[in-house]
This record gives sequence, C-alpha cells and structure tokens, in this order.
Amino acid sequence: MKRLTLTTAVALALPAFAQAAEITVVREVDSNNYDPHRAVARAAAEVLFMLGDTLVSLNPDMQTIEPGVAESWDVSDDGLTYTFNLRDDVYFCDGKQMTAEDVAYSITRWVDPETKSPVAWRAGDVESVTAVNEFTVEYKLSEPFSELLYQLTQSFGTIIDSANVEALGEDFGVSGFNGSGPFCWVEWTPRDKMIIERHEAYSWGAPFHTNTGPASMEKITWQVVPEENTRTVALLTGQSEITQYVPDIALAQLRDAPTVEVVRSDLAFWTYFMGFKIDKATVSDPAVRQAINLAVDQTAMAEDLFFGEVEPAYSYVSQGALDWNTALDDTLLTYDPDEANRILDEAGWELGSDGVRSKDGVRLEPIAYVFAGSTWGKISESVQAYLREIGVAMDIQAFDATVAWGRLATQEFDMFGMSFPYVSSGDALNLYFRSENMPTPNRMNWNDAQTDELLQAGKTALDDATRAESYGAVLEIVHDAAVWLPLYHEPMVVAQSADLETVVPHNIYGAGLYKGLDLKFKE
Repeated sequence: MKRLTLTTAVALALPAFAQAAEITVVREVDSNNYDPHRAVARAAAEVLFMLGDTLVSLNPDMQTIEPGVAESWDVSDDGLTYTFNLRDDVYFCDGKQMTAEDVAYSITRWVDPETKSPVAWRAGDVESVTAVNEFTVEYKLSEPFSELLYQLTQSFGTIIDSANVEALGEDFGVSGFNGSGPFCWVEWTPRDKMIIERHEAYSWGAPFHTNTGPASMEKITWQVVPEENTRTVALLTGQSEITQYVPDIALAQLRDAPTVEVVRSDLAFWTYFMGFKIDKATVSDPAVRQAINLAVDQTAMAEDLFFGEVEPAYSYVSQGALDWNTALDDTLLTYDPDEANRILDEAGWELGSDGVRSKDGVRLEPIAYVFAGSTWGKISESVQAYLREIGVAMDIQAFDATVAWGRLATQEFDMFGMSFPYVSSGDALNLYFRSENMPTPNRMNWNDAQTDELLQAGKTALDDATRAESYGAVLEIVHDAAVWLPLYHEPMVVAQSADLETVVPHNIYGAGLYKGLDLKFKE
C-alpha cells in the first residue's frame, strides 16, 4: 500500500489526469465503513452521495427541496403520510431497475433496531413504508416530523439494493456497494484510498445540476492524506485536482497561485466542539465544565491555529441557525481564566504541588478521545495548554477514523472531540441530546426527561412558533449545564485546479462536492 507523502507529492506528476477525465481528491481522514445506515462520518457521506441516490434532493441554497429518485410527492394534512412517486428510469450500477420495493426495504432497514443505526431518528417515527405499486411509495409516520424531507436528502437516506446487502452481509459498505449514483464502487483500501468510476447509465440528477448525467469524470480517487503540507503541495503540483480539506495556513498561498482557484461558501453550518461525558468523576461537576469553558480562548485559537478563516464559537450551534435562542447571546461563556480558577477553588478542587487539581481523591486528568490528524491534533493540544493554566491535565488519545468511531461509542473517556454539520438548531439538538441516542451520538450520556419532552415537542410541531420555543428551551438547558466546550464554526472552502470549471460547493453534511456531477475540466 503506497501513501502519498510530501516527497512523492513533489516528485510525482500526473498530467494524464488532466487529459483523461480522471481526478484525485485529497482528504484528511477516511470513514470506518460506507454503509449509509451505520456510517456517520463526513468522509462516508462525501462518497455515498456519489455512489447512491436519495428520494429527494437539497438545493445548494440549503433550503429548497427538489426531486431525487422521487419525481413528486404529497403530504397529508395531518403530516403523517407521505406519498412518493418514483421515476421509472433509475438503475443500480449492476443494471437492476430501482423500484418502490427498494425504497421500502432501505427505509425499513434504516429504522430496524437490529441495524443499530445511530441516526435512525432522522427517518422520523416510522409506522410503515410500503410499495403501493412498482413506482409509488407510502411512508407513514406515527407522529409528524417537520424536518422529514430534509432528513431524507442526507446520505443516510440512500436507497440501497437488498440483494447486495444480503450477499455481502457484514461486509456491505466495506467490500462493495451497488448503488444508483453517478459513480460505481471499484475499490476501497481503508485509510488509503477509495476508487469510484462513472455510472454510464446515470441520467437522473436533481434539476439544480448543470449536468444531470452521466458524470463528466470517468474516475475519481479519494486519497487520504493526513498531513496538511502534503495536501497543499498536492494541489500546487497537480497531484490532486480538488479538495475541501484545505489547510487554513495555506489559503493565502493557494489564492495567489495561478494554477489554483479557491471557492468559499458561507451557507455552511459546521461546528467543532469538545464534549463532556457528564457521569465521569472528572467532569461530572458542572463547576469543572464551566471552568473549562472559561479557560479556553476561542478567539485566539481562531487566529493562531486557523489564521482568522473560522469563526470563534461560544454557542453549540451558529447564532445564525434557525431557532437559535437569542436570549442566550449575552450569557455565553467566554474567555476568563481568573473566573475559571475562582470557580474551581470555590468548588473545592485544590491545586496540588504538581499543578493538577484534585477533590475527594479524584484528580482533574480527563481522558480526551480525538481523531488522529492535523486538525484535531492542533486543536486538542491548544485546549490542553489552556487547561494546564487552571490545573486541569487533559490526557489526549488520538485514533484513526477507521477505529475512532467505535472507541467513541464506549464509556472509556471523559471528553471527546467532534465536529458536525446541521441546518437548524433542531437538527443539531435531536442528534446529540436525545437520551435514546446514548451512547452514540449522545456521547455525553445526557439523560434528561425535560430535554426529551421539549425535543419531541419541537420535532412534531406543526407551527414555527412552537418549534422555536421548544428548541430554544433545550438550548438554554444544555448551555446552562456546560455540556460542551464549543470551539469554532467553519465555512465551506474548496480549493480546485484552475483547469476545472468553478464548482458550487454543496454544504449538505459538509460533503462539498456532493454528487460530483458538475465536476468538469474546462474545454
């Protein structure tokens, strides 16, 4: 297995990629698998969108729902029944025609408890999904779900081939994937690369695409390159034609390079944070969690680590997100190390001769699980340095993405690093704070009946005011409890070869290239 290194990135030139319709996309990390119902990493979504299709599609404006494999749909007045009318010209990569039975199978598997999908809630409270006829699907809910259509645009809603799932068993999404997307699975070497090739029959892209299929690119290689400098050199030397994993330190250089174009979208909501497993002795005390929030200077981190290209975060979601509670604006915790030390002193956490605080035999040495790679490496080390100043000795343990997701589903750690995309406050809150989502993605073990009731009220609300009030109350509860340490909000930035037509970044789940249909070399 050969990995792209700084030396090889400089030494190798791949002019054939510009002549043949083939490109290499460099990215920082890989996914642990490509099963749409079990994989929650951005690395999975960005490939799954190219390999498969969803019932409906989200326009790059991040608001408008457009057709996918469903060309039209109807919703009952009570919000409980959705009827989807499918296209009759959609085919999987093996040539099998997609029918309503495939859709019913896919959604049913998604919500089946045996699948153990950490994002089953995104499908709503499903009563049944049935094939009315060959190309009509009836999707029944037991309770309304105001965001159902948006959630069905996500990679988790990818329509899969039941025969492929049954043939591959536990290796589905690991050794293969028979999808209906613009590209077909060729080969995956974990932690190294994913190779996909054009689906020649594809012609059913969403209306907002300039090209609805087939794709212009014959082949795409997703190459894992953990090192920031190597990704930069790969772009500058033609080893890679495009990436959204752009090192902030290199953006000025890339913007000035005649061979590279940098495209930015501020429509993205993507937040980085560190969470606390609140039933662990080290961080069960709200005073400790509050002090940690006060000890970290997010503004300085945004400037020093990310060169001002990101927005410092003090809130769990962007304050521009739908249903943000503006009453919290003046109550958010900001950098104040003196107040952090005062709070810990008052709470009885005594500073030892080695500079680490302790109380009742518990030392403030929380174990923090993070993803291996340059981004979380510098984030966690910066947070670690700030926490030393208040007597907290955070122990960083980094894991490759192929194993990190499994480790993050355990009870072995006290803190964890995570980033996530969302389009609204409710989208974020339902993901992380429902008790039914323990131990993952509710890795904090936040188990609060009031939170669950409010989230359900917001989820099933049939009017905007009820939804906003419910989600606003949850935001107040979790911020008051200091369940997270918010770090920064990240825009979508794509760096591409000047030989490519300018891309329009798509912000859905942070998968900037989305279906890859509009990737094209200039003529």
